[in-house]
Amino acid sequence: MADEVVTQFKENYVNTRAGKIALVTMDNGFDYKKPNTFGAGGLASLNACLDRIAQEAEVKALVLTGKVFIFAVGADLTQVETIKTSEEAKAVAQMGHAAFKRLMDLPYPTVAAINGATMGGGLEIALACKYRTISSGVTALALPECFIGLIPGWGGTTLLPKLIGPEKALQVIIYNALNNNRMLDGKAAFELGIADRIFEPVDFLDKSIEFAVGLLEGSEKVERPEPDFSGVDALCDAAKGFADSKTHGMAPAPYKAIEIIRKTGSISVDEGFALEDEALGELIISPQCRASVYSFDLVQRRAKRPVGVPEGFPSPVNKIGVLGAGLMGSQLALLFLRRMRVPIVIKDIKQEFVDKGLAYIQGELGKMADKGKLDRNQIPWLFGLVQGTLDYADMADCDFIIEAVLEEMPVKKKVFAELEEAVGENCIFATNTSSLPITEMSSDLRHPERVVGFHFFNPVAVLPLLEIIRGEKTNDQTLVTAFDIARKIGKRAVLCKDRPAFVVNRLLIRMMVVNWDLVDEGNTFQEIDANLIKLGAPMPPFVLLALVGPAVGMHALETLAAAFPERYHVSENLRKLVEMKKPGVYGPDGNVDPEYAAALKVAEPPKKASAQEMIDRVCEAVTEEIDIMLREGVVAGPEEIDLCMIMGAGYPFWNGGITKFLDYSGYSEKVLGRKFHPDK
Repeated sequence: MADEVVTQFKENYVNTRAGKIALVTMDNGFDYKKPNTFGAGGLASLNACLDRIAQEAEVKALVLTGKVFIFAVGADLTQVETIKTSEEAKAVAQMGHAAFKRLMDLPYPTVAAINGATMGGGLEIALACKYRTISSGVTALALPECFIGLIPGWGGTTLLPKLIGPEKALQVIIYNALNNNRMLDGKAAFELGIADRIFEPVDFLDKSIEFAVGLLEGSEKVERPEPDFSGVDALCDAAKGFADSKTHGMAPAPYKAIEIIRKTGSISVDEGFALEDEALGELIISPQCRASVYSFDLVQRRAKRPVGVPEGFPSPVNKIGVLGAGLMGSQLALLFLRRMRVPIVIKDIKQEFVDKGLAYIQGELGKMADKGKLDRNQIPWLFGLVQGTLDYADMADCDFIIEAVLEEMPVKKKVFAELEEAVGENCIFATNTSSLPITEMSSDLRHPERVVGFHFFNPVAVLPLLEIIRGEKTNDQTLVTAFDIARKIGKRAVLCKDRPAFVVNRLLIRMMVVNWDLVDEGNTFQEIDANLIKLGAPMPPFVLLALVGPAVGMHALETLAAAFPERYHVSENLRKLVEMKKPGVYGPDGNVDPEYAAALKVAEPPKKASAQEMIDRVCEAVTEEIDIMLREGVVAGPEEIDLCMIMGAGYPFWNGGITKFLDYSGYSEKVLGRKFHPDK
């Protein structure tokens, strides 16, 4: 492909006491920030390299390695959209197999020296070698294909079970991939049997070459246990159940991988490769794969260059204040402390609240040390940067202050007004409001231009999204600094216009309105949860409501109902749930709380909706709402909507967030008469 960044295979020769060894390095000519990938040009380079080595006399072994920090991270996904037919897709699979099979068929020892990040086709080319060494410094090794709508189709689904057995292979290919692409480090890969030797980074390549010499001399012997396929059916059935729990049957890739693994113990390598060819022929052109590649590009590229951020240099932030020492405020203080390592002042109205917040921070630092995520010797110094206070005066020299107080406009306006009297004119005020308008919140201040929305998602340490909201008077300098802070604390920020509930909450609450309408009509909570989980959310809607809290959910809904009464309204059954102070609709036994069930008021006779009708009503409502949001300019485009839903609400890659799903399932054309993403 003309726009492919070609990974070149470059050979050198090392003369050893056991004879000449070909040392092949994979390198695309860029630094580690642009990893090695394989497209048609890269595979052609591999074939050309092997042709040259074949002409070289007396080669006794081959060692394959990568550039600094990177082995290889697999196929060039940017080429997926250029593939239009199953025949073209199958040809791509066969091209990879043919190139890697040449490595497998070499008549002498071949060693993959895995020196850095290794994913997908990178691990598959390593599996095509007869032996593997791995650096203890490797932090990312995976077969993530099922996470992005594919299977490890250049040998991984066939060769890995034959190497380490079906149970461990399913862990890597299915369980790890569908657990948000969980990675292995070098030690874990070695313990699984993927690598035959593990060496320290400082002399890794030298030791790997010496290992190859030992293989030639006979001083190194690799003994591998015979893989046990006796229980493969039960293992694959369990993996299928796990895939059901993650994808609800809506993404075909993991099921195809499981069925190939089920057969690998009784078929040859070539037969396994043929099955992989057939699977990739179908999957590469599937809507789930296209949506996954789109999602991958959003998260890896677009999210790193937020749209709409003004040019300029950020203001220095050397001290941070947090208003509110409750759970959210304490989480925010901990995040800023860990990531920015600047003095933190955390304020509340009672000493007991402050003490509880400080205890939480100290406890979490201890847990991080227990897990090896923080040097225990750093805890006294880090915790020493945190000051608890009841007095605004202790925040006078802060450069950035975020409030996490009660979600009520009068309370937030009051604390900002009090802050303005205590701090300098250049201090930025941020609010973690989930739905209240930033412009109104800052309307009584002398300097509303320094107020910005900083909407985090709970749990703060886990979800990567940060919605940054620009009020009508927020100035460019405040925005530039806000996005710089987001980068420093490891969040992916999306710029939002100051409209009610911003992006994620506005869409989730529009769905919630439909869900409660279904309840009011007489459909059960269990029916609604069981059917709507198929849309890809990480949890059913009424389980999510319990996590958020019914009172919090209703408060946000009331904000939207006031702004958009034609589309948002509060169900009396939701209001009753809040009045009864129930934590959710379900009791501890998983059934609907009996006291609440007795208080429900539903239509007579009930208007029962089918599973498809439930899905249709939610999807049509969300399609309409997204279109309105885009016309309002809440975000720059549908891509930002999808980034928010992937990173803030946990929507899956194979749905393309949400707008790609609405396109390929036909809802956008049904509701709007057009797609959010016109076909190219």
